[in-house]
Amino acid sequence: MKLTLKSLIATTLVVLILTGCANSTANSASENNIKKTGQAPGTAQKQSEAAIDTPWIASKNTTRINTNDPVEAAVLVSKTLWMATSEDNRPGGVVLANPDDWQVTLASADLIHHPNNGPVLFVKKDGIPEITLNELKRLNPKGAEMNNGIQVVLVGNLDKRVEDQAKELGFKTDKVTGENPAAVAKAIDAYYAKITKGYPHSVIIGSMENQEYTMPAVNWVSHMPESLLYVSKNDVPKETIDALKVREGNANIYILGPESVISVQVEKQLGQHGKVIRIAGTDPYENAIAFAKYKDPSTGFGWGITTPGHNFSFVNLDTPTLALAAAPFSHLGKHAPLLWTDRDSMPKSVMSYVMSVQPKYKESPTEGPYNHAWLTGNEDQLSMKAQGEIDSMLEIVSATGEGHGAHGE
Repeated sequence: MKLTLKSLIATTLVVLILTGCANSTANSASENNIKKTGQAPGTAQKQSEAAIDTPWIASKNTTRINTNDPVEAAVLVSKTLWMATSEDNRPGGVVLANPDDWQVTLASADLIHHPNNGPVLFVKKDGIPEITLNELKRLNPKGAEMNNGIQVVLVGNLDKRVEDQAKELGFKTDKVTGENPAAVAKAIDAYYAKITKGYPHSVIIGSMENQEYTMPAVNWVSHMPESLLYVSKNDVPKETIDALKVREGNANIYILGPESVISVQVEKQLGQHGKVIRIAGTDPYENAIAFAKYKDPSTGFGWGITTPGHNFSFVNLDTPTLALAAAPFSHLGKHAPLLWTDRDSMPKSVMSYVMSVQPKYKESPTEGPYNHAWLTGNEDQLSMKAQGEIDSMLEIVSATGEGHGAHGE
């Protein structure tokens, strides 16, 4: 068919109009997606890059670590707590661990406070991701004075390539290994004791089979000297028994989890090595709450948070590995115990607990105290609705119930 100049122009105009409409529709969809998710559509890599481009999302009472990638989350937590702008805010040392071995990484958090005053950053079994390498360079750890200037401690059974990469950056390294999670936990306990010149009398006993019930321990061991040792539901590994024996029958043993997770049989066996106390809830949410509320008046062990003026770390129960990344939030700044939550709202038990510690003022909100929360995970795991709900429940309110505008009248 022969096209006249007039028909050719008309056809071209139709194509341009349709193309424009298509682009307009795509742009509109993109804009709607950005409004809905905070990120432009694209591949997982682009979404990950977008999360890093917007690493923190804050409200008046909350701060979000805006990524679902545990490796990235650990780096963002590190950047939040160790600004590394001077000698005063650089870490002494950094722990490297593989989050796929969650039991090992959880136990390694005992080295965050002493000797390192530094984060746990994540590696693969056979190498260090680029984002972690870059963070190591930025931190440029000083070397832990109490640990012979060690700058990087590798925990777990990692390939030699990981150590080689750390040494290529010029860092002085050390290793803590073991044949299984219970053995690594025992080795970390001994490593800590060697550096600090003594074993802490108190220990936490966690299940190496049930991540959701054991994970709240990660925030405490990041904050205090107590070690984490492992058991199975119906068995106490030899490595754990050996670690308890060095306490010579004087251990304060805190079991974390209900009898459905750690049996009465195991509790009795542990009792041969000291005093045993169980801290437990009927589900993972209530278990984390029980640990946040617990305080042993005779030893000082436990958060004991039952009043306003505190900080919390919220993680979706579906992404427990992100809790490993968020562990240092209990070490520096506004120290925070871990609370599990869901994507769109707090479960009733968590809501009830948070409301029980909501700050209330008598005369003016400037009186304080104030609550705050860290949220780890992007909107795929913790929606803006969830962040808004947490923010509201942490907000200081009038003790009279008259509303925020009532003060000063």
